[in-house]
Amino acid sequence: MGDVNEEHFIDLLRQYLPQRYAIDSAIVIDSNGALSDQIDIVIYDNQYTPTLLDQKSHKYVPAEAVYAVFEVKPTINKGYLEYAGEKAESVRILERTSVPIVHAGGIFPARPLFNIVAGIVATDVEWVEGFTSSAFIANYASLTGNQVLNCGLAVSGGCFDTFDSDLQAGPINNSLAYFIFRLSQKLQSLGTVPAIDWNKYAEVMHDNDA
Repeated sequence: MGDVNEEHFIDLLRQYLPQRYAIDSAIVIDSNGALSDQIDIVIYDNQYTPTLLDQKSHKYVPAEAVYAVFEVKPTINKGYLEYAGEKAESVRILERTSVPIVHAGGIFPARPLFNIVAGIVATDVEWVEGFTSSAFIANYASLTGNQVLNCGLAVSGGCFDTFDSDLQAGPINNSLAYFIFRLSQKLQSLGTVPAIDWNKYAEVMHDNDA
C-alpha cells in the first residue's frame, strides 16, 4: 500500500503542478557527498540542476534543486508526523551552494537560499477532529528546527499548512484541490532555485580520486 500511495501522489502532482517542477522519489545529495534519507516525493528543478548519476532503483537530486519534500503514509498520526520531520531534516541539513548568475545584461548576484518546504500526505488522519484537534496541534508543535512540517494532506480528512505563517486547517471537503492550490502558490513564491556551484561537486570527484 505504501508504494501504491506513493506512486498515486507522484502522478497526481505531476498532473496538476506546472511542468517546471520535476517530481520523483529520490535521494538528495550535496556538494560534500552527503546524502539524505530516501524521500518519498521530491519536487525539484530539472532544467538548471539535473539529477546526478542515477542508478536503476535510485535517483539522486542535488540539494540546490529541491523545492519541497513529502513523506507518504497511510494515515497521519503522532509517529508518522515525527518520522516525516526526521526525513525533512535529513534534506534540510545538507549544504546548498549558490553562485552569481550570468545573463545577457551582466551578472545577477547569488540568490539567497529559501527554506525547503516539507510535508506529509496520506489518505486518512488519526484524530477524530482532524487538524483542528488539540492533540494534533500539540503533536505538531513538538516538531522544531529542521523537522518542522509546513503542510499536510489527509485526502479523507482535510489538510493543514503554515504558508501564511500561522498553522491553519483547510476544508475537509475538496481538501485535495485546496491543498494543491495552496502548494502551487507556495512553490510559485519561492521563484527559481539557486544557481548550483558545479565546481564544488567536481572537487568531490577529484578528492575521491586522489
